[in-house]
Amino acid sequence: MADNSKTEDAASDSVEAAKGTGDKKEKLADQVMQNPQVLAALQERLDNAPHTPSSYIETLPKAVKRRIDALKQLQVKCAHIEAKFYEEVHDLERKYAALYQPLFDKRRDFITGVTEPTDAEAEWHSENEEEEKLAGDLKNKVVIEEKEAGAAEETNPKGIPDFWFTIFRNVDMLSELVQEYDEPILKHLQDIKVKFSEPGQPMSFTLEFYFEPNDYFTNTLLTKTYKMKSEPDKADPFSFEGPEIVDCEGCTIDWKKGKNVTVKTIKKKQKHKGRGTVRTITKQVPNDSFFNFFSPIKVSGDGESLDEDSECTLAIDFEVGHFFRERIVPRAVLYFTGEAIEDDDN
Repeated sequence: MADNSKTEDAASDSVEAAKGTGDKKEKLADQVMQNPQVLAALQERLDNAPHTPSSYIETLPKAVKRRIDALKQLQVKCAHIEAKFYEEVHDLERKYAALYQPLFDKRRDFITGVTEPTDAEAEWHSENEEEEKLAGDLKNKVVIEEKEAGAAEETNPKGIPDFWFTIFRNVDMLSELVQEYDEPILKHLQDIKVKFSEPGQPMSFTLEFYFEPNDYFTNTLLTKTYKMKSEPDKADPFSFEGPEIVDCEGCTIDWKKGKNVTVKTIKKKQKHKGRGTVRTITKQVPNDSFFNFFSPIKVSGDGESLDEDSECTLAIDFEVGHFFRERIVPRAVLYFTGEAIEDDDN
């Protein structure tokens, strides 16, 4: 019993000591907070603390936060209305594409030399007309002198040679994809069209590349379809900013024997494990080429994420497809002359 009594007394003394220590700390804290210099330093720290929108929202009363949640619900409904708006824009694009097409068909005929423009169709007054007239007069004088000297007359090539190939060469985004061995093939490219999905079908557009007969593949048409989505993401509806490309699908290129530029053949020495003999084998490996454009990376349908390199490659692919649709095809002649490139730079 005596031992228990001592233990209780000791515990009581400890509690009292702790209580005394606590009282001292509270008194010390009160004294510190009454110090004007300490208060000024604390106020300065509060004034200089970053005021982020989220930190401000956290300070609002619960009733106000409830009203903000209601505003977010309204914002989601706005996003769904915006998605419908873009679906109707797609319908308008399809309608006006049909109006543009006769002009693009005539463009193709002038480029390929199927038809020759009339004098009225070829009349164009440029901003630098006076300078060009003087240059033209000087050129005519030189031509006359050359003719008088017995020089051969200038030949008149068919259509506009290397029209689309020149565009590929002029536009950095495209030229970066083109290898030297792609160039002879692209010189056979005669036309590029954009075709929109039909009414009632999922939103998409298809790029159609038309080639004249050539020594590289038997296809006269290569296609690339970009599938689009115009609806807010359920997990993140506020990120919606209009239709986005979500997947793409290429086509099979029927290469002629030995002409496939998307693969290269390498020789490799291989040692037999049992006999120890060495033999040389040949194998085909992927090769950099613009024509890989028609064999894109597939977006996984089972939700698996792509690795970082594949994500980057796909993002570039989507950007190139969008650029063909929005810029290259509608304004081809200006990318051929370089005028559109100067506008883009500006």
